[in-house]
Amino acid sequence: MNLGRPFANSVLPGEYRKTAERLFPRDGFLRGQKPDLKSAVEFAKALGIGVEYQRLLALDRTSGDLQIFLEHFQNNLDLLIQKTWVEKSDETRKGKLQDKIPPLMVSVEEGDFLKAIEKFGAILDELAYLFFGVQSGADDFTEYTFRIDAQMGLFWWYGGKLSSNELKDRNGCSDEKVLWAVLLLGLCYLTNF
Repeated sequence: MNLGRPFANSVLPGEYRKTAERLFPRDGFLRGQKPDLKSAVEFAKALGIGVEYQRLLALDRTSGDLQIFLEHFQNNLDLLIQKTWVEKSDETRKGKLQDKIPPLMVSVEEGDFLKAIEKFGAILDELAYLFFGVQSGADDFTEYTFRIDAQMGLFWWYGGKLSSNELKDRNGCSDEKVLWAVLLLGLCYLTNF
C-alpha cells in the first residue's frame, strides 16, 4: 500500500487536512514530538466513530467492556477477510492474513502498542489488497479511496501512516496512552465497518 509515502497528505480533502495533519504531521514528527489524545479524538470524529471511540478510550484497558469490544473487533475482522471475494490464486493470502490476527491481539493484550501498531499496519496493507487488488499498491491509491468515500479514504490514509511506521520510538512517540489511542482508531473503525 503506497499510503505511507510523504506526499500522500497532498490528496487529503481540505476538510480533513487539518485534523489528519495534527495526528500525523506532513513532515513527520520532530524529535520529542508525538500525536496527542485530542488530535486522535478529532480524527475519530472525522472517521464517523467519535462517540464510540471516546467511550472506548475512557475505559480501563482491563475492563470487561473493552475485552468484549476486542472480541467484536477480532470477529468482525475475521468476517471481513472471509467474506471478501478474491481470485482463486489469492485465497492463500486470506488464510495468511487471518493467521496475523491472533499475534496482533496478543500484542494488544500485553500492552505492547508499538508492536501492535506495526502488526495492525501490516494487516491493513493486506486487507487493502484483498479489498482493492493491485490498485492498493498504486501511487494514487489514497486519492482513489477518497473518491469512493471520504471517510473510507481517510481510514486508508491512516492505515498507510501506520504501515509506514511513523510512530517508531526514533520519532519520540513512546507514550503508551497515545499509542493506544492511535491504535484504537483503526480497531474501532473496522469493528464498525
